[in-house]
Amino acid sequence: MALNLRQKHTECITRMLNLNQPVNAGGTANEEVYKILIYDRFCQDILSPLIHVKDLRKHGVTLYFLIDKDRKPVHDVPAVYFVRPTHLNVQRIISDASNSLYDSFHLNFSASIPRRLLEDLASGTINSESIERIAKVHDQYLEFITLEDNLFSLANKNCYVQLNDPSAGDKEIDEIVEKIVSGLFCVLATLAVVPVIRCPRGGPAEMVASLLDQRLRDHLLAKNNLFSEGGNLTSSFQRPVLCLFDRNFELAVAIQHDFRYRPLVHDVLGLRLNRLSMPGDKGGMKSYELDRSDPFWMANGSLEFPEVAVEIESQLNKYKKDVEEVNKRTGGSGGAEFDGTDLVGNTKHLMNAVNSLPELTERKQVIDKHTNIATSLLSEIKERSLDSYAKTERDMLVRGGIDRNELLGVLKGKGSKADKLRFTIIYLISTESMPQSEVEMIEAALRESEVDTSAFQYVKKIKSLNVSFASANSASTSNIVDWAEKLYGQSISAVTAGVKNLLSGDHQLALTRAVEALMEGKPNPEIESYLLLDPRAPKSSSASSSSHLKGPFKEAIVFMIGGGNYVEYGSLQELANRQQPVKHVIYGTTEILTGGEFIEQLAVLGQKMGLGSSGAAPPH
Repeated sequence: MALNLRQKHTECITRMLNLNQPVNAGGTANEEVYKILIYDRFCQDILSPLIHVKDLRKHGVTLYFLIDKDRKPVHDVPAVYFVRPTHLNVQRIISDASNSLYDSFHLNFSASIPRRLLEDLASGTINSESIERIAKVHDQYLEFITLEDNLFSLANKNCYVQLNDPSAGDKEIDEIVEKIVSGLFCVLATLAVVPVIRCPRGGPAEMVASLLDQRLRDHLLAKNNLFSEGGNLTSSFQRPVLCLFDRNFELAVAIQHDFRYRPLVHDVLGLRLNRLSMPGDKGGMKSYELDRSDPFWMANGSLEFPEVAVEIESQLNKYKKDVEEVNKRTGGSGGAEFDGTDLVGNTKHLMNAVNSLPELTERKQVIDKHTNIATSLLSEIKERSLDSYAKTERDMLVRGGIDRNELLGVLKGKGSKADKLRFTIIYLISTESMPQSEVEMIEAALRESEVDTSAFQYVKKIKSLNVSFASANSASTSNIVDWAEKLYGQSISAVTAGVKNLLSGDHQLALTRAVEALMEGKPNPEIESYLLLDPRAPKSSSASSSSHLKGPFKEAIVFMIGGGNYVEYGSLQELANRQQPVKHVIYGTTEILTGGEFIEQLAVLGQKMGLGSSGAAPPH
């Protein structure tokens, strides 16, 4: 059975909402218990894409509050807490229990609670004589956000900055790697699978792989571990491969403009947690859900924007035709709008029309929603020439640069400051060697447009490091090169070296090609040097000698460290669907970023290294 992260994640949350009791086939508890739900902001984000308000009521949740809000006592009712295991949250729980806010407390921590905090909770509730109110304490291993069946994020903010900060010490790097491993462990525990781990050598990907391998090994030693319910036989028969990559493996994808519907909505309109907020017709804001409940979004998210506009038009015409058909059959007016008032005629047709009314109304709402979204996108595309940016950037990556006049034309033309900055960085990445005069010309053009050049300078510096690696010996390298070598090993060269084969003839991303090769398991020079770890194998045996661990694999979990995006997600889903038989790929990342958000992180790094214009606000 294919791994479905959304389904598994929802099942775990449903069980938690039902006081960790088994739930029946309908997804509800056998015994109806009314309860209160308390969560912190992070756990609210975990719940938001999976459980809607109406679903909460179905599970007996009558009231829900943020933990940091002042709350009044509600007697004779159990409270389900779903919070991160932090000192602040534990203190708040102790305070709630000592004030007898609720009848009983069912505590669910999003990840494993450290022993020290558990002891604080015990001593705090004993001292306030409220320990009998604590019914149960659970480690839920749910500290990640699932957005679609095959898409998740750890919501680790500014991860790229933290991992690439030249001033970061070993302690800070270890902390962020530990945080990533903890999130990935939660994902694997929810799926109840122990994967084979593959990654390029050197850099954050190898650090995460090694620590995750160790964490899984330690956990598997326990008799009742989180992976035993899957059964050793089935789990070892066909296991998924976990492919770990660092953002520098393919930098351009995080920056370039894309003209497909899903990435465009995310980049331009700010899709967050499957929700979009846009100005409404009569002032104020209108909120739209874009998830699996929207058939149009699921079917057309990967299409280019013009194709989406055609699809909206065709669905609108089909809707009008169906309304006309119903009106005709019931002897009503020939008008296209269907309000249900002109229904006359024989009973059979009348019943059919009544039955089709909810479906037609729902279709009209979906069409209206996407018409509004497409209209907003179109005005931004025209205002900023986004179609031209997407096409020119794609050409640059395929051809390796463009004509100087064309470059200057774009910089003097339409587009926001961030658009121009993203464009010049793609130009920098895609051009193998660039004369100093050309670099100065670009910087002057950016300054003329009042663009902060820190991000451009940072990528330029990283690119020049590759030349330093080639020419300098280790004794004469500067501190920055030492830092880069220590942090990345080989993978830093991928920032530019990978550009040559960034896009093959069929415009396939380097990430997608690497994943395809890892899943096929055939000898391939691109992935030959990749690390291979098997947490189930004895430490002493060489994992690389076991040929069955190299594939082929039917399922893969691909994880991008340092920020991912909908472009990579779409590319990997296309890869999975075109395989015969269809394969299954889950894509995850430390955080999902728009191109604008990612260059903000590049700018912060540029400023930390004393490069570019100063005074730019850091990303929030």
